[in-house]
Amino acid sequence: MSGRTLFDWQFAAQILPDLLRASLYTIGITFVAFAIALVFGLLLAVMRRAQLRWLSWPAAAVIEFIRSTPLLIQLYFLFYVMPEYGLTLSALAAGTIGIALHYSCYVAEVYRAGLNGVPRGQWEAAKALSLSPLNAYRSIVLPQAIRPIVPALGNYLIAMFKDTPVLSAITVVELMLQAKNIGSQSFRYIEPITMAGLFFLVISIVVALLVRKLEAYLRMP
Repeated sequence: MSGRTLFDWQFAAQILPDLLRASLYTIGITFVAFAIALVFGLLLAVMRRAQLRWLSWPAAAVIEFIRSTPLLIQLYFLFYVMPEYGLTLSALAAGTIGIALHYSCYVAEVYRAGLNGVPRGQWEAAKALSLSPLNAYRSIVLPQAIRPIVPALGNYLIAMFKDTPVLSAITVVELMLQAKNIGSQSFRYIEPITMAGLFFLVISIVVALLVRKLEAYLRMP
């Protein structure tokens, strides 16, 4: 039998800095993509709720198309297919945009549920005050719509973070790909893969706790 231990703590300490850098890189990608998803998702939700069909139908078609196709195919299309039509993106840009667009369609449905939950009387009150649609959304509707959907948005933030390993398919060196690279170079996979899994677990739990605190802060008295 080999005298090598199952988990080499010395080797784990040696690769820890590389995995920490990769985890920070992964967190950065996640937050940038989620910020884009929040903005674009809100735009899609407002368009889908519009009474004008030339706005609502294209928004609904985009949402259903993206939600019905795998994220991996969308990333491949952005990174490998679009250059043939003149749009060349770096792996980081394609990965960030791809995961942002994918989750913006799920976020749009969450927004739509929140907007539909605002009492109709609030919309009528905004009209009675002669508020423009933009001011009505910003000052009256959105503050009431966002509070109850914070937990769902937080869940999608965590899901997006856990989906970042898919970006390795287009050569984005996020946490999981860094762990695999370390394993292929050292022929030791148990330490990097285990540590990457623990990083995902710890970061997901921390984000979930922060979302709960935000939910409690925004809860109506």
